[in-house]
Amino acid sequence: MKFSDIIVLAFTAVRSNKLRASLTLMIIAFGLMALVGILTAVDAMKAGLNSNFATMGSNSFTIRQANEELGTRRRGRKKTETMPINFDQAKMFKERFTYPGIISISAMAGFGTTLQYEKEKTNPTISITGGDENYLQVAGLEVEYGRDFNEKEHQTGEKVVIIGSGVAKKLFNNKPNKAIDKTISIDTRRFRVVGVIKSKGSSSVFSSDDIAVIPIQICRNLYAGSSTSYVITVAVGEVYEIKPASSEAEGLMRSIRKLKHQENNDFETSTSDELSNLLIEQSGYITSAATIIGLITLLGGAVGLMNIMLVAVAERTREIGVSKALGANNRTVLLQFLTEAILICQLGGLLGMVLGILAGNIVSLFLKGPFVIPWLWLLLGIVICFVVGIISGIYPARRAALVDPIESLRYE
Repeated sequence: MKFSDIIVLAFTAVRSNKLRASLTLMIIAFGLMALVGILTAVDAMKAGLNSNFATMGSNSFTIRQANEELGTRRRGRKKTETMPINFDQAKMFKERFTYPGIISISAMAGFGTTLQYEKEKTNPTISITGGDENYLQVAGLEVEYGRDFNEKEHQTGEKVVIIGSGVAKKLFNNKPNKAIDKTISIDTRRFRVVGVIKSKGSSSVFSSDDIAVIPIQICRNLYAGSSTSYVITVAVGEVYEIKPASSEAEGLMRSIRKLKHQENNDFETSTSDELSNLLIEQSGYITSAATIIGLITLLGGAVGLMNIMLVAVAERTREIGVSKALGANNRTVLLQFLTEAILICQLGGLLGMVLGILAGNIVSLFLKGPFVIPWLWLLLGIVICFVVGIISGIYPARRAALVDPIESLRYE
């Protein structure tokens, strides 16, 4: 018997037991959907992170308080409390750093904030950053409408704000250019919009479309406290200059922080690539959990498939006997039942992969990540389903192949 005939017989057998095959197929599909769906969402998050951090430039590094979560995990040390980098220390660093480059001082003024213009409100997801005159340039942001802060606004701390394009579109009916010179509310405080940041797309975190930037001075006056830690960002001319520049910056910061020779740094120096890689590394835990969940579900599907195939062998004992009486050998019978098992697995896998891609990208859409098709995981899913089909079908197929044709013809 040709292999094409065996495949046709397998399709016919699956169609003749639609309900039973569908239930097993759905178990396989849900297992693969969980695996592919979560991994698709993780891949979308990674792509968004890489895209977003790329806007910061690969020729920059930041100095921040060491007890912040990102810093301590990268070093693998136990988290300990250190003194925040205050504004005077950040300003002193900016004045005394001699390596050629652009230095920016910033601080987080608020996270998960709601902005309002008249009756329009944003979701409570907007981050408010206080930045100096170099902040937008160093962060890789451009003003599309309006202007940057002027010198007077930086020095006096006027209540002015530059908002992301996503914020402007939400508050001004998809017309971000209408935001200029309008007064909006940040919490209960009123700020005049002087600029709108050019969109760079969105990702799951650090979206430049959902931010608001205020002058560092007004940030100090209204939002900063004794626990506020300022972030220093240094942009140099070329990537190869990062190492010597960061070494000089580390020495200067130790001097400013008055650290003794034997004391460890109580601040963290990191590049944008390192921050991106760190967050991506943390997503590896999600990937591992998704893989375990998916494989456990697939294992349940494999057991169910084996049970159904054993039932099918018992129900079709007489059919097997007739086939053997007409000349089918053990190998042909084995291949027929094994092909049925693999076919059910592949159909379930195909459905699971489609559902997984849709589910993963729906999550990615809510996280404002890009549309992703995880080709590697899809290929792996096909292989996994093939292996599950063989493992689940080999024992029932062998039992079918070893059926005695004489005894089977007597089977009722």
